[in-house]
Amino acid sequence: MQFSTFMTQWLYGEDAYYSKYREIGKGGDFYTAVSSSMFFGGSIANRLIYSIDEGFLDENCAIVEIGAHQGYMLADIVQFIYTLRPKLLKSLEFVIIEPYPENIKAQLKYFEESFGDLVTLQHFDSLEKVRKKSAYVVANEIFDAFPCELVKEDKMLFMDGFTPEFKEQTEDVKAHCEKYGIKSGEVGTAYEAFAKSLYGAFDKFEFVTFDYGDKGKRNDFSIRIYHEHKTYPFFALTDFMTIETEKPKEVTIESLYKISDITYDVNFEHLIDAFESEGVKLELFKTQMAMLVEFGMIALLDELQKNVDEKTYKSEMNRAKVLIDPSFMGERFKGVVFRRG
Repeated sequence: MQFSTFMTQWLYGEDAYYSKYREIGKGGDFYTAVSSSMFFGGSIANRLIYSIDEGFLDENCAIVEIGAHQGYMLADIVQFIYTLRPKLLKSLEFVIIEPYPENIKAQLKYFEESFGDLVTLQHFDSLEKVRKKSAYVVANEIFDAFPCELVKEDKMLFMDGFTPEFKEQTEDVKAHCEKYGIKSGEVGTAYEAFAKSLYGAFDKFEFVTFDYGDKGKRNDFSIRIYHEHKTYPFFALTDFMTIETEKPKEVTIESLYKISDITYDVNFEHLIDAFESEGVKLELFKTQMAMLVEFGMIALLDELQKNVDEKTYKSEMNRAKVLIDPSFMGERFKGVVFRRG
């Protein structure tokens, strides 16, 4: 089978990795910006308020999160809206796109514990089920887990069980590689379908997303597996890489299948093209550091300092620094804002 099919089964198929409730952070397989600091969601909330004040979004728009995991980011957004502009909680709708029952159960429980009956949470199992006039849509690290093909020169990877083999490229993959000048690396296969679904779900929207990657080709493989805070380059688990690695001998692709996350760097040139081909406008593309500063994170931290003791402020400041420090998430992660309407 093509690698994209193998990856889809790994992450989204029956008993797949994302089909079950997964803890993120210290007790999970990896950290995200959400698990690092509540000011990630706070900054996104601040951007929402800006877009409403600017007149682009309505006060009764839907806030929609895709790839919500436990629901922590949307909860942080709600908390900051309550702090910054509490009257909006009476007019805004709160929506999560979530196909898996275990995750829905965990999200509902967390929101009930956090907000009681102050916030009503709606769930849809796909964007195709949603139809809203106005929406602020957010997603953190979803495109790095969209299925991809792996290409090398004029070949692409196929899986025979758990044995990888490079064979002749299909015509669609070959055309993509020619368009973007890719000689080696990953080719995302679902960006166009996602952009089309988003376009069809909302008459007007602002879509904010963060992920790791670059604007343009790498011509190198970035695909890797995360398990219990250990990182395994995919090809280090195959016969294609013959150098000695630090991985235990018992760690194989088969042993990690469906119990670990598999991911790769996003080619933002491709992602932006996918949205623009649907008539969606690119509003902003920046490093995560620059984007969060533009969203007002520093001002939010300054406001925190005025209202809490020094110990609390320093603790939150240190957590927030992970998001913007160039040696951590600040440069490697990118933020993108798209608008329709």
